Amino acid sequence: MQLVCPAGNLPALQAAVDAGANAVYAGFRDQTNARAFPGLNFSDDELRAGIRYAHAHGASVYLALNTYPDSARLGDWYAAVDKAAALGADAIIAAEMAVLDYAMRTHPRLPRHLSVQGSATTAPALRYAYERFGISRAVLPRVLSIQQVERLCERSPVALEVFAFGSLCIMVEGRCQLSSYVTGASPNRHGVCSPAKFVRWDEHTDGSRSVRLNDVLIDAFKPDEPAGYPTVCKGRFEVGDEVFHALEEPTSLNTMELLPRLKQIGVAALKIEGRQRGVAYVGSVTRTWRRAIDQLAADPAHWQARPEWQAELARHAEGHQTTLGPYHRAWH
Repeated sequence: MQLVCPAGNLPALQAAVDAGANAVYAGFRDQTNARAFPGLNFSDDELRAGIRYAHAHGASVYLALNTYPDSARLGDWYAAVDKAAALGADAIIAAEMAVLDYAMRTHPRLPRHLSVQGSATTAPALRYAYERFGISRAVLPRVLSIQQVERLCERSPVALEVFAFGSLCIMVEGRCQLSSYVTGASPNRHGVCSPAKFVRWDEHTDGSRSVRLNDVLIDAFKPDEPAGYPTVCKGRFEVGDEVFHALEEPTSLNTMELLPRLKQIGVAALKIEGRQRGVAYVGSVTRTWRRAIDQLAADPAHWQARPEWQAELARHAEGHQTTLGPYHRAWH
């Protein structure tokens, strides 16, 4: 199985490659990618240097062009496809049909991966993207049970990539409306869930903090309580007479214990979420998964998820806790 790791900047790309990533995924500094945070992503020169570094170490670079342009801005996404091809990217990761169609017609030798933002959760959806746009891989949304992933591996005409570790999205990717409901800016079209310009932190005299998103109170933290980046899905809200994480608690997906089964059913690639995370996160998480994958390949009969691997991953998890998410659903 290929290990695909996040690269929010050039140091993170280098850290992922040095730690054993088979491929990294990155984005341009614009709204063509779904992590368009200020200070994140790559200039042309940085990406050129990153691709050169990755290729020198036997790794690939995938360009995430995975947001949905409106018709007035479609040309910007076409230009990003052209740039990815010119810079020597090994594949693009796209969701919008017009972008995939343009890439297929204009750069037929540039591999096309269907982004998780494409929300392909069925065999007919995968078959359509393969037949119509010539995709060679699809990234599955984080809402499927392991049984559903297994059936898709049996029926898919293309290689499948699944998220192995990182932030867990409770929505079917590409269809979340929570951020746009509060801010008017869609993460699927503008590249950011909870854009920074709508975020306001308030410090209080007792040392506590509260955070608002476009004047909507999302959460409040005690003086010694760690505070995460505000998103609607992970906020605490008043429901009845209680205040709690009504939609989702801060936690990270961790499929380490499913690694043998993911390999057995034919998953082609494991994806680590976190282009917005720092170099330490990228390096540590990549090294941990590299060890696990290599040891599974070397001795599958005796492989076990080691406690030190799980402890290291938990250190980098949201809320310092992990879950199998929808993977462990009993129903099919």
